[in-house]
Amino acid sequence: MPAHPAAALVLARPAWSWRLAPALLVCLAAPAFFVVRVPWVGWMLLAAGLALALVAERGSGGAVPDPVAEASNAGATPATGIRRRPSLVRDLSLIAAGLLIVSAIPLKAELDDLAILRFAVALGGAVAVPYAISRWVYRDHAVRFPWRGGGRWTTFQWTWLVAVLGLGWLILPFYFITSGVFHNWPVVDTPDLIARLFVGVGAVGIWDELFFICTCFALLRRHFPDWQANVLQAVVFVSFLWELGYQAWGPVLTIPFALLQGFIFMRTRSLSYVVTVHLLFDAVVFLVLVHAHNPGVLDRLFLV
Repeated sequence: MPAHPAAALVLARPAWSWRLAPALLVCLAAPAFFVVRVPWVGWMLLAAGLALALVAERGSGGAVPDPVAEASNAGATPATGIRRRPSLVRDLSLIAAGLLIVSAIPLKAELDDLAILRFAVALGGAVAVPYAISRWVYRDHAVRFPWRGGGRWTTFQWTWLVAVLGLGWLILPFYFITSGVFHNWPVVDTPDLIARLFVGVGAVGIWDELFFICTCFALLRRHFPDWQANVLQAVVFVSFLWELGYQAWGPVLTIPFALLQGFIFMRTRSLSYVVTVHLLFDAVVFLVLVHAHNPGVLDRLFLV
């Protein structure tokens, strides 16, 4: 029986490769943009990463046979199942485009009309632009959003959803309140502001999966073993969450979360599932923020 295409894809990627260097430079632009907040360092890292990838691909002649037969990839030869290795320069350029678009706006959580519009345009563009370039300029359709790719959810998947709620209920109130990071979000003390916070938290959560998992992680998996691609996307994911407000000892929570989301997507191939996990977690975040800004309102719901 011939090997499954997914298995061939794993075998086609070396355990270690010098190609990690340009990918790492591009991903390190995220902490430059969102953690230390020095844009010119981020620009230089992106330029250096793309230049290094370009030099390397030109040096190898570009045409590297890869024994993977994926119908979704451009350049495949149906009769032989042989295609050219995906271009690292192109894939990194898509990640770089998304990072540049997101870094163009401040990520401080705000709920006024202008801030909501700014977030919608920038975050929406960071997903739409790489998708459009991949599909209509590069014509490889490397960025996809497999809503139900993994089929029906298993008993373990349903159990994990319950566990996510339980872990969020135990951990998040302690984190937000004892660290004081809830002050990174605006006070929500009116029905209008509470509604805006609910929509905003959920919308950003969905966007996280569209960009960090379906775009960054998916593109990196075309070149590196899953665990390496997952670590690289986590660097970008956690950096964004830092500027968004998950600071203090927040990375102790956000690093495992980012890695788990990548792992879950790899195993389930289901955008709907990782989005559900994220939205359940964010539902607890929303309740904790309302609780923290309005003492006495939800005291019976949380232990802190």
